[in-house]
Amino acid sequence: MKKERSLAGRWMQYGALALIVQLAVACSDKTAAPAPVGDDRPVANAAVAATPAADERLIVAFGDSLYAGYNLDQDKGLAPVLEAALKARGVKARVVNAGVSGDTTAAGLARLAFTLDGLPRKPDLMLVGLGGNDMLRGLPPAETRTNLDAILAELKKRGIPILLTGMLASPNMGPDYAAAFNPIFADMARKYDATLYPFMLDGVIGDPVLQLPDGIHPNDKGVGVIVSKLAPVVAGALPS
Repeated sequence: MKKERSLAGRWMQYGALALIVQLAVACSDKTAAPAPVGDDRPVANAAVAATPAADERLIVAFGDSLYAGYNLDQDKGLAPVLEAALKARGVKARVVNAGVSGDTTAAGLARLAFTLDGLPRKPDLMLVGLGGNDMLRGLPPAETRTNLDAILAELKKRGIPILLTGMLASPNMGPDYAAAFNPIFADMARKYDATLYPFMLDGVIGDPVLQLPDGIHPNDKGVGVIVSKLAPVVAGALPS
């Protein structure tokens, strides 16, 4: 019961923060496209398509600010920390950062082919983490589902194994929105035989020690917590 109350409190904090973000967007210049949380496109990390060594797996982290390492030092983001964690587990891998802060599923779909075609070879695994900005913008879940479907269909067509990291709707979005949004990731994972990591911010959301001052993005300690949970899932998802 104590654990349930603690989790509920964290979700309420998350919901309040998401509401603040949406209000800030709503009050912005109406002539400009609203900027999602963590939108730092001018300095966003592009996919560094360094050629992996012959004995290294090629893993691409394709997502939004949670993948891009928003407001973190270059070596503190998801990709480099995950790469180090995999090597510590005996998995030789090059993890390419293809995260762009602020990306919605539509923006990810628009750059997918360009990203894949710029790689030195077909990835051994593609991590896909998009949808959070769709939710914060209040975009229709049907659009999120359609875009993710198209992204995963293209990866399946190219024969690239997929690990999908999910997101959950903030409580302030309401039960109807959550009922339409939350199942998307599990549904897509089943449809495309993808490995599912259900909630990207598991263990981090609501803990100020693990988050940046915005209360949403992980700091370097938060990335460490995420990777400690995610790395074994990634290792298990790599083809034999």
